[in-house]
Amino acid sequence: MSSLLEVRGVTVRFGGLLALSDVSLSVNTGEVVGVIGPNGAGKTTLFNVICGFTRSSEGSLSWQGTTLSRHHPRHLAKLGIARTLQSLGLFPHLTVLENVMVGATRHSRSGVAAALFAAPTSDRDELAIRDRAMAQLSSLDIAEAADRLPGQLPYGVQKRVALARALVAEPQLLLLDEPASGLSNEEMRELGDLIRELRDRMSVLLVEHHMDLVMEVCDRIVVLDFGRCIATGTPGMVRDDPKVLEAYLGEQIDASTVGVAHAEETGAAGA
Repeated sequence: MSSLLEVRGVTVRFGGLLALSDVSLSVNTGEVVGVIGPNGAGKTTLFNVICGFTRSSEGSLSWQGTTLSRHHPRHLAKLGIARTLQSLGLFPHLTVLENVMVGATRHSRSGVAAALFAAPTSDRDELAIRDRAMAQLSSLDIAEAADRLPGQLPYGVQKRVALARALVAEPQLLLLDEPASGLSNEEMRELGDLIRELRDRMSVLLVEHHMDLVMEVCDRIVVLDFGRCIATGTPGMVRDDPKVLEAYLGEQIDASTVGVAHAEETGAAGA
């Protein structure tokens, strides 16, 4: 299994605050990797470093064996990386279809503006991008919302629009930042089914606090606590690690009670 993304020894300092300390992880081809941890563990900071929003104080990142130096979020699409954000990041004055078309412009020679405003030299590109965007909306069962503005839609549907915009680029790696936040139990089950299906098309790095979702869909999990990696491994290995339970429950857990403690924790996470 070949490695797409490598994070090696990343440390991030904000003034006197150590947000991440010597954190490493990898994402291989066709793999779903989860990053979990209590609030303030450094999950979002790690995601921001990978996306290019935040610069690390130490360490390095590489993509398909090439070191990423001073990369920026605008470079991700060309690399073959797509992302969703907690804040959704949808353009409020563009329709749902137009929002998704923005994500598809990796496949356009004429760029976002030409595609959206139908410049004469981009007619063929625009039609292809529209078709690609509509197909992605249909695959997520939200094609009927194509001509509506994001603010007119329920939050769960807006989440799907943001996901469609990322998926339409057909990335090699999909970065999902808290995709289950604000979703109902049924919407979360549908999200889990979708992530499992994506394995055949792309790799996924999932930053999430819903332990039940992470345990169901991930091949490997990285656990952060106070900016440090305290565990990494398969869901079974992480679930049975007393350090993980201690971080989540705030007390030392005897190995004989791991199963009971995990059941209680995952129930609370899904609430």
